[in-house]
This record gives sequence, C-alpha cells and structure tokens, in this order.
Amino acid sequence: MTDLKTLIPNRRQVLQGSGALLAVAAVPGFAAATSKNDGDLRMATFTTTDGTEIFYKDWGPTDAQPIVFHHGWPLSGDDWDNQMLFFLSKGYRVIAHDRRGHGRSEQTDRGHNMDTYAADVAELVRELNLKNAVHIGHSTGGGEAARYVARAEPGRVAKAALLGAITPLMLKTENNPDGIPLEVFDGLRAALAHNRAQFFLDVPSGPFYGFNREGADVSQGLIQNWWRQGMMGSASAHYQCIAVFSETDQTEDLKAIDVPVLVLHGGDDQVVPIANSADKAIKLLQNGTQKTYAGLSHGFFATHPDEVNADLLAFIES
Repeated sequence: MTDLKTLIPNRRQVLQGSGALLAVAAVPGFAAATSKNDGDLRMATFTTTDGTEIFYKDWGPTDAQPIVFHHGWPLSGDDWDNQMLFFLSKGYRVIAHDRRGHGRSEQTDRGHNMDTYAADVAELVRELNLKNAVHIGHSTGGGEAARYVARAEPGRVAKAALLGAITPLMLKTENNPDGIPLEVFDGLRAALAHNRAQFFLDVPSGPFYGFNREGADVSQGLIQNWWRQGMMGSASAHYQCIAVFSETDQTEDLKAIDVPVLVLHGGDDQVVPIANSADKAIKLLQNGTQKTYAGLSHGFFATHPDEVNADLLAFIES
C-alpha cells in the first residue's frame, strides 16, 4: 500500500467531525486587482471565455523566450517563485498563473477537469501571444502541462518538463492494477472536508517534502508557505481537484507530445510514487529524458532548488 495514506488523519477524527464544508468567500485584493506594471514585473488577471477570472504573474522582457510554470494541488503560482527568479536572472520571460479556484484566481465552482485547466492555459498563451515557450509543471500541474502541450497550436511550445507529475494515471484501475486504490483519495476528500486548515499543515509537515523521514532537514518556512498558498484557494475547487489529479488518464496525452520532454522525479516520492508515474511516462513519450533524484521527496524542486534549476537550465538551453 502506498505511503500516500500517511496524508490521511485518524479516520475516527474525520468521522467525529461534521464533515460539512464552510462556504469560502472570494477575497478581492489580488485576484480582483487591475493589471499592475512595474517595469518588467507584471501581475494581472484575464477572463476566460466561460467568464472565469485567472490571475497570473508575467516577469521579464516580453521579447525573451517564455517559460510557463504550472503549479501543483492545492497551491498557486507562488510555488515557483524560486524558479521564476532564477530564470528571470538568466534573461527569460517567466509566467505563472493560479489555476481556476486556486490562489488568487476566481473561486469558481465550474470547470474543474483537466480539459478546462488546459483550455485556460491555452487562453492565457493566446492572451500573452506566447511562442516557442517552455512549459514546466509539477504534480497536478504536470498533468495540466501535458494536456496543454499535447494539444497546443503549432509554434506555441518548444519543450516541456514534468516534475513529480501525476501522469499517466494515479488511480488503481483494471488497466492500471498497480495504481493507488480509490479509498486513499476518498480519505483525502474526507480529511479536507473535516478540517482543511489542519490537513494543509499535515501534508507539508509530512510526506510532501519528506519531512516525516528520519534525519530530514525540516523547513518551517516551506510548511507555512504551503499552508498559506493552500488556504488562499477554494475548498470546493480543492475538493473537486482530487478527482482530477487521481482519475485523469493521460496516456494519450503523453503519446501525442512531439517536443522534447524532461521527466524529473524524486526517488522517495510518497505522494506520486515514481513507479506508477515517471517510470511509466517516459515509455510513452516520443522524445523524453528522465532523471531521478535518489532519496528526494515529491517537493524536491523546493527542497533542492539549486540542483533542479541547473538541470532545467541545461535542458532548456540544450
């Protein structure tokens, strides 16, 4: 049984709670702000065709090669701040959006499926007229990036990188017998509904960054930043997204991608086990390269940014 079960609190505690989700009101401020332009640092929102407001950060020269970052569940574009600052310093244009219902984007109850997530990215790309872009996605964001890249308009994408990505399929099914059982994801839903605030402390304090391993170098900053990002978003969106990241089969997406893809994964990933993800994904890609970080966790790009940034830069510039 996967170590993902360590994410789930004591089931008795969950059952004793009311299990009811409190309504989460959208906070104006960042998400509803008009575009801010401060030299080469831009923050703005745009509205999708279905009327959803999406927040994004767009830093660097507009004529430089763009790198688009796709964040994991239940976080925001802020999870990529280290990488964005690094690649900004190398002369790239860096963009990170908050997925619908996450971060500062609108807390809509609509469109929580991989097709809509990818469609939102396509609209952002057209909004900013991005060409020859590199798309980098982590975890659920890896699935989002894979679906977008597989369907992207010609000339929009140069390369992609999947970090700790959920692809091709997390859930145990008849065709994926070594996947993760449905009851594990049901446990995540129960924990989120029971006490999202505590759940969003337990995840980063434990398996997400490998801080539950003996001898781990625990960073309270990473834990608190994970909690901060998670609590900014919609409880409903986060609840619905569990089905998206666990049940979406992206086998055909991986097969369809014809640009170079770098697959990076932590060897001790307790959230998205490598044998059920990266080791399968690399066999489906037309032009893929895999690197495994021995002993590292699901959040390896945050705990070891210098090593990961160097590998990403080498891939992009190769």
